[in-house]
Amino acid sequence: MGVGGYTGRVLLVDLSNKTIKTIEFSESTLKMFLGGSGLGAKILYDMLREPEKVDPLSPQNPLIFMTGPLTGSPFPTSGRFSVVAKSPLTNIYGEANAGGFWGAELKFAGYDGIIVTGRAREPVYITIFDGDVEIHKANHLWGMDTIETERTIRRDHGDPKIRVACIGRAGERRIPIACIICDEGRAAGRTGLGAVMGSKNLKAIAVRGTGKIEYYDE
Repeated sequence: MGVGGYTGRVLLVDLSNKTIKTIEFSESTLKMFLGGSGLGAKILYDMLREPEKVDPLSPQNPLIFMTGPLTGSPFPTSGRFSVVAKSPLTNIYGEANAGGFWGAELKFAGYDGIIVTGRAREPVYITIFDGDVEIHKANHLWGMDTIETERTIRRDHGDPKIRVACIGRAGERRIPIACIICDEGRAAGRTGLGAVMGSKNLKAIAVRGTGKIEYYDE
């Protein structure tokens, strides 16, 4: 793709049909809609052609996790990622962002972002380990708080370095101020996007990667 700081790949996960695809964006799009917030807003706009008709807690509302070109770099404060969807709190555009290691780990695992659509029939979580993507049952995680969830996923997969973005009980109950939490306390806390995650029966997204990001000029 030729754009430094990007892996060139974004996941599209349809929980209703249990399908996983990889999509790419043009160099001009990446440059025009800069960073996780810019590209996330662009994707949401393109996917919700009639946003006023979409219930924020319906399967039709995409939940978008997106990083920027500096995420995962040594640059100070660059380890943030954005989450974008139609907000159940305001009923308009919703965006939140969080720090920690989750965004960088997603890049190391081979992806710039994740677009989650649909709704799973039962609680699930997604793993992304060095480009290998799977959807797992999460019945045993449902009802746990976020710290319990993170620690259980790490233990289940035998890797203490796994990074987890997840919801707690508020998100499961679709409370419109629910957050998405990573690294046992980093919060994507604005606009109630944890409720959107809960509406999809998505408990967590766990990532682990050992890849390297190519930059234009290090």
